[in-house]
Amino acid sequence: MKTVRNLLITGMLVLVFTGCQEKVVDRYLVNVPVYMDRNEFKNSVKVSGSTDIVSPGKIYFKDDMIFINEALKGIHVIDNSDPSAPVFVSFIEIPGNVDMAIKDSILYADSFIDLVALNIGDIHNIREVGRVDSIFPYSLPPLTEENGLPTGTVDANAGIVVGWETKEIEEEVTTGNNRFPVLWDGGFYAEDTYAGSKVNSTSDGSMSVGVAGSMARFTLNDNFLYTVDQYNLKVFDIDELSSPLLVSDEYIGWGIETIFPYRNKLFFGSQTGMIIYGISNPADPVYISTYNHVTSCDPVVVEDNYAYVTLRAGNLCGEATSQLDVIDISNIQSPQWVQSYPMQEPYGLGIDNRTLFVCDGPAGLKVYNAEDPGNLVKTAWFSDVRAFDVIPYNGILMMIGEGGLYQYSYSGSDSISLLSQIPITSQGK
Repeated sequence: MKTVRNLLITGMLVLVFTGCQEKVVDRYLVNVPVYMDRNEFKNSVKVSGSTDIVSPGKIYFKDDMIFINEALKGIHVIDNSDPSAPVFVSFIEIPGNVDMAIKDSILYADSFIDLVALNIGDIHNIREVGRVDSIFPYSLPPLTEENGLPTGTVDANAGIVVGWETKEIEEEVTTGNNRFPVLWDGGFYAEDTYAGSKVNSTSDGSMSVGVAGSMARFTLNDNFLYTVDQYNLKVFDIDELSSPLLVSDEYIGWGIETIFPYRNKLFFGSQTGMIIYGISNPADPVYISTYNHVTSCDPVVVEDNYAYVTLRAGNLCGEATSQLDVIDISNIQSPQWVQSYPMQEPYGLGIDNRTLFVCDGPAGLKVYNAEDPGNLVKTAWFSDVRAFDVIPYNGILMMIGEGGLYQYSYSGSDSISLLSQIPITSQGK
């Protein structure tokens, strides 16, 4: 009898305990991923008619043509034969595009996790001619709008995440249980994800290769394409232009942001310093040295024996001080600080024949005489533009900013004038 009585009491306790676990339907708003089927994604690159610039990113120049990235959507193609009157030609739709580089008639561009090769030999008949699948770290696009809502679960098998939409989710939960909606492959995923962030842990007088701005993550040398993500340098053999072949993938540091080629060397801007690699053998970059600085966002350009680095503070960039650093690299094994110049919120920069251009964000475009790098002299200041990046080339300065594409004519640091502007459409405001 005692045994039976104990079993009865135990059963009653189980019933009582189960009754406490009341199931309810929880409703909440969440940003859920929008997927594109992998096969559809691989066939998503196409050329359409010209369209307005809404959210500009990187800028590239080759053979009188300007290429402007539309953030995560593709590339604007602009005929710049007459810099005072540039003409839109077309728009290349490339989902997830951020960077690009061009050699001969082939344009290389990232498309989320893929590297695509496009033949632009006939600018009116651009077509995809090659693709390297799943070569870049998986990155998620930013939220369409910052609404303060959590990010829903991402299913790696559902396809490529190409955007987000806000939905009301119904979920049956047990009272007392905790929900953790922000997940990635079973692990927690940061809610402040932004484009490019790494989730797991791309004799006729014409130019052989084009010219990129200082914010670039793609560059070319000889028959090799170099790309960087936040940690790794990838080297692709492009001897066969339409078939890039990955030959190395090397960890080079933390927080890598930009890459700049100069005289058989690669200069990397990172959040902790400027890193220098030699490419005397283009297929096998070799580490040379590092110039360390405070934690900040950091593009770099080089001319002769000096490197110029902008350090931007705030947000994800780290320190509270924004400045321009000048570094002596005459001894490439041991770069030395020369001078610092205060800035408000600097981004990209460019230099041509000792004329230095600095995009100081909301403070505008600043122009310096760099004859004496230790004593830069500001000779012009366009404070009415919000500047992002520049390409100075043969007396024409191409600048991308919040107001669109600006072009200036310059002949030295003390003679610069506006030639043209292609504004950003009001859709982007």
